[in-house]
Order: sequence, then structure tokens, then C-alpha cells
Amino acid sequence: MVIPIYDGNPLAFKTRPYVTWLLILANVAIFIFLQTETLTDAQKSLARALTFIPSHVGHGAIAPTGQTLIPWEITLVTYMFLHGNWLHLIGNMLFLWVFGDDVEAAMGRVRFTAFYFLCGIAGGLAHYFSAPDSRLPLLGASGAIAGIVAAYLMLRPCTKVWVLVLMRVPLRLPAYLVLGGWVLLQIWHVVHQNVGRTSWWAHIGGLAAGGLLVLVMRNPGVKLFDCGQDTAVRALPPTKPTSVPLR
Repeated sequence: MVIPIYDGNPLAFKTRPYVTWLLILANVAIFIFLQTETLTDAQKSLARALTFIPSHVGHGAIAPTGQTLIPWEITLVTYMFLHGNWLHLIGNMLFLWVFGDDVEAAMGRVRFTAFYFLCGIAGGLAHYFSAPDSRLPLLGASGAIAGIVAAYLMLRPCTKVWVLVLMRVPLRLPAYLVLGGWVLLQIWHVVHQNVGRTSWWAHIGGLAAGGLLVLVMRNPGVKLFDCGQDTAVRALPPTKPTSVPLR
């Protein structure tokens, strides 16, 4: 297992990544309010109603017994702010923290916000088409995060990223190895039709959306596959000459 913890150009931007920070704050706050252990039945009912359930698509607004009435179209957005447990939440928010700021800087706040939600919706739709009759709830920001992974990989593939290998060994690797490996892993799970508690198709949907949207949503002048020096390195002041100049 490879966990990203830090990239090569932290906060080296003209503006702060406020949208990324707000998304992290919203995900954590909603988890605490709706998904911690000490919840009322009403809170649990609301949390389930906000998940995306494929079998509800095409049936209008559905309200199972004891649940709030929420149209399935809205749950395509709300599902991405819910998480199964603390590990699920921390994993997604860590990816958003490390890679989201760069993508936000490349797009601007408004377009990045739209990009995030469109990738999450694409992930939900991909999950639906993979299992349209499923009654299992889909939740988590993974589809939107996958879109950010695709965009980062296409924008800054050579940026060095600090990762923890096997949860304990720190290594500094180029993004194309870290994120490219993650992308290949998602494809491997889909090809082998692995089933379980993870919706691999939601990841694929987010990746596809992110890869397509970054082509048209990045700011003018932002290069694709930029393998120049890290921003943090370029921001360093010039070094003083070591030799004495001739008079």
C-alpha cells in the first residue's frame, strides 16, 4: 500500500486553495454530524437517504420507511460527502489535501468547484451503469478524488511526491509512478471484476471525467504534462556567486 503525504510544491501559489480546504472541512463536518457512533435514528436515516442507490434511478423521489424524501438526482451530489468510516474519510481527504491544491491552482476556484462535482457525479453514474439494479448505497468522495488524480497526473506528472510504502517507509517518487500505479490498480480491479465494498467503477468514472475535463477547464497558459522543475524549487532565490568578480 502506497499513501501520499506531501508533494513537491506545497502552497507555492498566488492564491490559497480555499475550495480544497472547504471541501475537506465539509466532508469532516458531515461525517461527524451524520456518521459517528453516537447518532440518533433520525440522523442515521438521513445519512442513508443521502447515499446514492442505483435501483432508485428512474423511480422519482423515493422515501423508504423511516427515511427522508430525497430525489435520486440530488443524491448523485450528496453521496460524495458521506464515508463509511474514519479510514475511508482520511484516505480520501489525504488525496484531496495533497493533490487538490495544485488542480485548483490550475483551474481557478469556480472551475475547480465545478470540476470536483462533475467528477463525483460521473463516478456515481459509472457505478449505476455497472450495477443498475443494486440496492446497496454508494457513498464516498472517491469518484471526485479520482478525477483530481487524473488531472494532477496530466498536469504535473514529474512532480516528486512523498509517500509511505507499507504504512511506514517514506519514499520520494515522481507522481507518474505513484498516481499511475494507482490508476492501473483501479483498472486491474475492474478487468478482474472484483467485487466487495469498493465501487471500482466509480473510480473509473471519476478518472475518465477528470482526464477529459482538465483538457478544457484548466486556465489559459497552463501546460499539460509539465515536467519542469517543481514550483517550490523555482521559487527559491538565486544563489550568490562564489567567485570574486574582476574589477
